[in-house]
Parts: sequence; C-alpha cells; structure tokens
Amino acid sequence: MVELKEDERLDYLLTDQSMQIIQSPSVFSFSIDAVLLAHFARIPLKRGKILDLCTGNGVVPLLFSKKTRAAITGVEIQARLYDMAQRSVAMNQKEEQIQLIHGDLKDMPARFGNDKFDVVTVNPPYFQTEQKAHQNKNDYLTIARHEILCSLEDVVQACSKLAKSGGKVAMVHRPNRLVEILTLFKQYKLEPKRIQFVYPKEGKEANILLIEAIRDGNPDLHIHPPLYVFEQNGEYTKELSKIIYGEKI
Repeated sequence: MVELKEDERLDYLLTDQSMQIIQSPSVFSFSIDAVLLAHFARIPLKRGKILDLCTGNGVVPLLFSKKTRAAITGVEIQARLYDMAQRSVAMNQKEEQIQLIHGDLKDMPARFGNDKFDVVTVNPPYFQTEQKAHQNKNDYLTIARHEILCSLEDVVQACSKLAKSGGKVAMVHRPNRLVEILTLFKQYKLEPKRIQFVYPKEGKEANILLIEAIRDGNPDLHIHPPLYVFEQNGEYTKELSKIIYGEKI
C-alpha cells in the first residue's frame, strides 16, 4: 500500500483504472497539457531511449509506458515532485522501464553525454514573469510554471544536446511563445516538423501549442488541424474524448 502525505491523493491515470498516480492540489497535479504532449509525441514502440524533462509527478513517462516497451527516463528538479513520481512509478510496478532522476535539466547533457536519446519530451515552465507579484504564491507552482530555474533557451539547448541526430524533440508550450521557440529550435539545430494548436473551444484563441522537431532534420513543416477541447455546451469534443477515453495513450 502506497504511503500518501497529508495533502496527497490517488487518482486513476485518465480513465484507465489499472494505473494510478499520486496527485496533490497544493503541490502538483497533472493537467491536460501533459496528456496532450503524451498523445502528440511520436515514440518508438519496442526499442529506443526516451527522455522526459520537467517530468513533474511522472505522468508523461507513465502514459508512455502504456504504449511502448522502450526505456524511459524522467528528470525533475523539485524534490517533492520527484518523490511523488518515484512512488507512483513503484506503485504501478514500472521500475524496470522507468528511471527517474532528481536533477536539473541543464546538467543532463554532462550526465548522459550528447546524442543519447531517440525522443526527448518536455513540458517546461511557460512564463517569463520577473515580478514577484505575478508569480504563484506557492513555490512548487512558481517553479513549475515560471522560468525561475531555467529559461526557454536552457530547455531547447538541453533537448538539442540530448537528442540523437535524427531524433525527435516534442514540446508543449503556449502559442504566444511560438516565434521564440522556432527561433531557438533553428539556432540549436532542431528542425520543426509538426505543429498543432489547441483551442478551449471554437471562437476562442488557441491556448496550447504542441510542436515536434527533428535534430539535424530537413525543412518540412506540417500544421495539424486544430484541436478543440470543449464544445459550446461545455462537454469535451469528440477528438478530445477520444484522446482521454477512447485511445490507449
């Protein structure tokens, strides 16, 4: 039986009641962004090495483990989130497939060496906020959502070094950072290949960006059809329902 801290709870991993994950409303709970990243990223099904940076409570590695037998490594800088991920992996008996590292993504190229992973995924901090007044009062959420411990360039540089030549890098971010992301991808030899914008509902601006690049790839960018999360009546769209309920991610 897994031991939970006072502010933690067990949730099923989406609708799959065969897997559970440790969540904490006051520390970290995974969002639709992580689910969409796990669905969007193209990963090897049998062999290869996958790296998930900013892994939080381990949701993306756990989702990946449902559709691949490849080795998966997750990196998380916050000790509390790393501990939640470790216990979730152990609870689901995935220790042989998923390795977790408590560390800084900026240190991973020195730890692993360059050109080591077939796929690198990342759900990084989104906001450049410098003023304390604009940051979350909760330190866990501030570090997860604001560029306090790493910048977007730090993230892209680490991804580029860690991905093999020809390997994939998949990121979820905010659409208003797209130009900066594309510029940094080009600077660090990551050629954008696929982009998808996610909208809360029709008639609203996109609020999630999914992007995949190939290290040392040739120019050939594809824009996926838009993905809408909610119908006008507030229910999930068929596409989003398929991701959450109808597909094994």
